[in-house]
Amino acid sequence: MFNNKTILLTGGTGSFGKQFVKEVLQRYQPKRLIVYSRDELKQFEMQEEFSAEAMRYFLGDVRDADRLKQAMQDVDFVVHAAALKQVPAAEYNPMECVKTNIHGAQNVIMTALENEVEKVIALSTDKAANPVNLYGATKLVSDKLFTAANNIAGGHRTRFSVVRYGNVVGSRGSVVPFFNKLLSQGKQTLPITDTKMTRFWITLAQGVELVLKSFARMQGGEIFVPKIPSSKIVDLAEAIAPGVPHEIVGIRPGEKLHEIMCPADDSHLTLEFADHYVIKPTISFLSPVDYTVNALGETGKAVEPGFEYNSGTNPHFLTVEALREML
Repeated sequence: MFNNKTILLTGGTGSFGKQFVKEVLQRYQPKRLIVYSRDELKQFEMQEEFSAEAMRYFLGDVRDADRLKQAMQDVDFVVHAAALKQVPAAEYNPMECVKTNIHGAQNVIMTALENEVEKVIALSTDKAANPVNLYGATKLVSDKLFTAANNIAGGHRTRFSVVRYGNVVGSRGSVVPFFNKLLSQGKQTLPITDTKMTRFWITLAQGVELVLKSFARMQGGEIFVPKIPSSKIVDLAEAIAPGVPHEIVGIRPGEKLHEIMCPADDSHLTLEFADHYVIKPTISFLSPVDYTVNALGETGKAVEPGFEYNSGTNPHFLTVEALREML
């Protein structure tokens, strides 16, 4: 699918971006693979690791529509991973989060349409479902923008879809490297927000695989949600540091006790497939789409009314031993 094609990845120097570039270079022969991001140091470091002939590095911000337009010329596929993602930082700097996560998303959409990109997938988060923090709210708006973009595409060939998943094991800024850093500093306790807190977990490799499969599955307008396991935060701490005492510090600004990926209010729009869910768009498009059968011919069925995919009630929970293996 990606052989002799040009792919652009916004926010490409992040944890997901590095894994995505690694997988694509190993599995395909792209014509060009463009990393678009605003951090020159991270780009310099990434160029030392990934210097294949197909690689291109563009300094730029998704807030800058002109630069984005220049970078997206002759691009076939776009993965939009750029975002401000730290929940407390977004609470304290709300407009900066809005500028990147909402205005930047709209810039990606309009630029993709103008350049006749074939397919665009935007990365979302479980925090966009029933959001209680600004980060989640901006990502919900972003999801809606990408869904509605299929309705404004008109005669353009471009189609847009969204991939939504939970916490990524070991990604920068996540709890796993944070705990490891504290332990390396000789801390005798680990801070726990709440002993009842749960989270969805996915590995970087699984996240990339989901995006690659979604490009093949997508028809435009869907939100793809993988079936992934949950864990209790106290079990995660025990997996990382057996026997180390926990210090209860309370929920941070904007945090939830449990995360949701398919809200109950969207149950009438949710379809269950073998290894994932699809949330259909709330709006109707000019050309009707049958989302029960995806582009690969896989079939899904409607979930029960009131169904909610919640990290606290997820039927698949990781044990301490399974968490250690994942880590």
